[in-house]
Amino acid sequence: MDIFFHVGLGKTGSTYLQHKFFPKLKGVHYIHHTNYKKSIEIVSRKQYERYFVSREFDRQFLKEIKKFAAAYPDTHPIMVLRRQDSWIASQYRRFTKNGRGIYFNEFVDLKENKGRWDIAEMNFYEKIEQLEHYFNKKPLVLLYDELRNDPKTFFKKIAAYTDTTYDLKEISLAPKHKSYNTKQLLLVRRVSRKMLQKVSEEKMDSTKTGRRIRKIATHLIMYFHWLVPNSKFEDENLIEQHELDAIRDHFAEDWQKCLKYIEQNAPAVE
Repeated sequence: MDIFFHVGLGKTGSTYLQHKFFPKLKGVHYIHHTNYKKSIEIVSRKQYERYFVSREFDRQFLKEIKKFAAAYPDTHPIMVLRRQDSWIASQYRRFTKNGRGIYFNEFVDLKENKGRWDIAEMNFYEKIEQLEHYFNKKPLVLLYDELRNDPKTFFKKIAAYTDTTYDLKEISLAPKHKSYNTKQLLLVRRVSRKMLQKVSEEKMDSTKTGRRIRKIATHLIMYFHWLVPNSKFEDENLIEQHELDAIRDHFAEDWQKCLKYIEQNAPAVE
């Protein structure tokens, strides 16, 4: 029995792949990401000879791959990487969209690692090593930039690794989610920050009602962002460029190791 496991990372096109590409692969049974929690059980039934599992992980990465590898160590893992500065910026945009109301330097702190996001999560080569350690099969590691710039080659590499086929005519190249513009996110951050001065984030998220209110509020703010003049945001950036430059420089060696690994282990495609 062959098992292929797309482990993420988050913010590397996972949602698009899960809805637009993976279900179109022929020659393997795809377990949708919404059924991931039941995937080990589903595979154990052995109704099919080949399975494809997908679920994007970030901070749960090591815990989840250890759990899956304990059940199926001969699984073939697949991971997509995005350069650290671009990746963490996208994570922060998602975080802001969800109404968290913190500045980027509160989200990630390179100097003292006291931010919301542990900087160790950006040691991507370590994640490759973890995949090699816990699974018996060599992982397929791909680049998010290739998915964006050359999706046809990206698709071919997955098909070659999984020994599957697909009909390109059946695959939409349109993104699954629209992105939010900077003005929308700046407004959400500004309003969320004021809200959290009165109600703590923990208290707001402690109940389903609180989380629902936050979600509704942020969507309303983004929808009506056009009511606020652009001049209100002239001197405000969502993320300062020097902050991203610092992250890129900090993880430059790690990123080069990832690129070398990808180059040396890329499947041959026509």
